Amino acid sequence: MTDFRETLRGIVAMLLCCLFFLINDTIVKAVAADLPIGEILFIRSLIATVVVIVVVWRMGLLPSVLPQTSRFVLTRSICEGIATVVYLTGLVHLPIANASAISQGAPLAITAAGAFVLGEIVGWRRWMSVAVGFLGILIIVRPGPDGFNSWALLPLASVGIVTVRELSTRFIAPATNSAVVTLVTQVMVTVACGLLSATEVWLPMTAMQFGLIVVAGLSCIFGVQFSIDAMRHGDISLVAQFRYSTIPFAILLGWVIWGDVPDLLTLVGIAIVVGSGIYIFYRERVRHQTLASRADPSV
Repeated sequence: MTDFRETLRGIVAMLLCCLFFLINDTIVKAVAADLPIGEILFIRSLIATVVVIVVVWRMGLLPSVLPQTSRFVLTRSICEGIATVVYLTGLVHLPIANASAISQGAPLAITAAGAFVLGEIVGWRRWMSVAVGFLGILIIVRPGPDGFNSWALLPLASVGIVTVRELSTRFIAPATNSAVVTLVTQVMVTVACGLLSATEVWLPMTAMQFGLIVVAGLSCIFGVQFSIDAMRHGDISLVAQFRYSTIPFAILLGWVIWGDVPDLLTLVGIAIVVGSGIYIFYRERVRHQTLASRADPSV
């Protein structure tokens, strides 16, 4: 039985992961209005990689990077690099709320993978809550000529890549230091973004644009670290559901920065998604309390 405190730690890490990645996405989308996406992503990733190398070096872990780079660490890192390029390329051509909502198909895929690959117990109530949450996403997106175009296929494709990434994270040996995983991941992301940037014509950037890219790089570091932590603690099927927190954050940022005002149906969709996540958390706590009372005769 997964310890409830471990699951709670995974949930908190997932919420922070979503927040930092959304900050990164917002900055990339804003700067991409004036600069090529490959140029932005390569510089952002290069900055993040240098910072992580310094941190790992200060921790005295550089000599252990190669020995700790298992096939699961490598698989996770390659998937991260591909998913980054695929998703963010689609993001710059879509409203941030739409792209974020499409990417929320990942918890459904991860729940199924957690049940079938890892043998995790997913009760019918949780399956129903996931389905209701997905319905909330559809209400927010409302696929149509304006909300779902060919660029939306890229965030959709990233869902499958992210699922493989998260499963690979789960199989990483507990003794593997998360900082090492973060470093290998950043290197692979930089390589993927470098390949994309090689197909573009670079443009000069302002000091403000460079500063924003630096912030995006730092946000990406925190996002990756919390993503690793989230998938290494607690019930993966439950923790994955809290990716839905990205949606209200994305709608809020879309409104503040681009003036996208959520309509009534969008607010209803947000309420359904958030309510679904809260109910899943409640059901998990009830399940753990029930199992604990059965195991302890004094309760």
